[in-house]
Amino acid sequence: MLWQTIREWGLALGVDLVVWAQLLLGAAVVVSAELLVHRLLRPVVLRVVRFSRLATAMLEQMDRPLRVAMPLLALTLLSQGVPDTVMGIASVQHLLGVLSIAALTAVALAAVRGVVLGMTLLHPADVADNLNARRIQTQARVLARIASSAVLLTGLAFILMTFPRARQLGASLLASAGLVGLVVGVAARPVFGNLIAGLQLALAQPLRLDDVLIVKGEWGRVEEITSTYVVLKLWDERRLIIPLQWFIENPFENWTRTSSSILGTVMLWVDYLLPVAPLRQRVRELCEASPHWDGRVCSVQVTDSTQQAMQLRVLVSSRDSGRNFDLRCELREALIAHIRTAYPQALPRLRLVEEAAVSAEPPST
Repeated sequence: MLWQTIREWGLALGVDLVVWAQLLLGAAVVVSAELLVHRLLRPVVLRVVRFSRLATAMLEQMDRPLRVAMPLLALTLLSQGVPDTVMGIASVQHLLGVLSIAALTAVALAAVRGVVLGMTLLHPADVADNLNARRIQTQARVLARIASSAVLLTGLAFILMTFPRARQLGASLLASAGLVGLVVGVAARPVFGNLIAGLQLALAQPLRLDDVLIVKGEWGRVEEITSTYVVLKLWDERRLIIPLQWFIENPFENWTRTSSSILGTVMLWVDYLLPVAPLRQRVRELCEASPHWDGRVCSVQVTDSTQQAMQLRVLVSSRDSGRNFDLRCELREALIAHIRTAYPQALPRLRLVEEAAVSAEPPST
């Protein structure tokens, strides 16, 4: 009786409501079944891959998009079995197809994010010798951004191909591909230049995350590498934004290219009266007492001399540039205090020697 009443209302509106009610009921059953399967299989799959950080990170990132993508795919397959004579089914099929492509695109983007997260967990950068970890993380992040852009473009292309008018527009663009390609290539030259530069940086790696760089006289660490620019965190908390292509076309200093260990110098001007050997021993004691010294290099050398003073170079090593800067500041302060206390006569000074004027004339008689 109920179905008959619904059918009569639908016929009055020109739609078979009974068929649509049955389809909606079937869709509800399918969605409920998919969500139940996802809920049951999720802990099992996570338990199976728990020994792999990469697979675990990927599944955790893909979990939420999969909750949407799986029911949409099931509904899309279900709609394909509905007869074409059902009014409005073509629009529903098209909508489900577009939503399914968008959901699969989201799943692919989540998988890319999971790969980056997994590589970060497998190769942490918070260790003393993090050169290899920074190299891998840099490659993963740069390539992931390029892969994400490709996934988005592919998903958008598939969605546009579901619209007949968009396919016609695509055919028209292909017919004039020569002129359009020339115009787009000229207009998007900086974009493609940065994209190619990003690939070069990811493969050749002249710089990596957390590298210490000197760019245009500014000292800073590489904080972020995007698909178009590099963020350099300067020593005073400022951020220097540099396009990727600039690093390909211009020279720059990389203090941590092959290792995070670095040498630093402390230059002192002292009087010739200062004995160098005791000072060298004092520098060794200061280095051994400092937590910033890595135990590799600690030397004192006389590198220059003038008419007034001699120049001493204290050469010390540390595990990274930040520790080396702190070590140099400590040594400079301690050595100045030591010289002022133990050898005050050895501080730089300017000597003026006065002699009595002798007259060239013979004394009068």
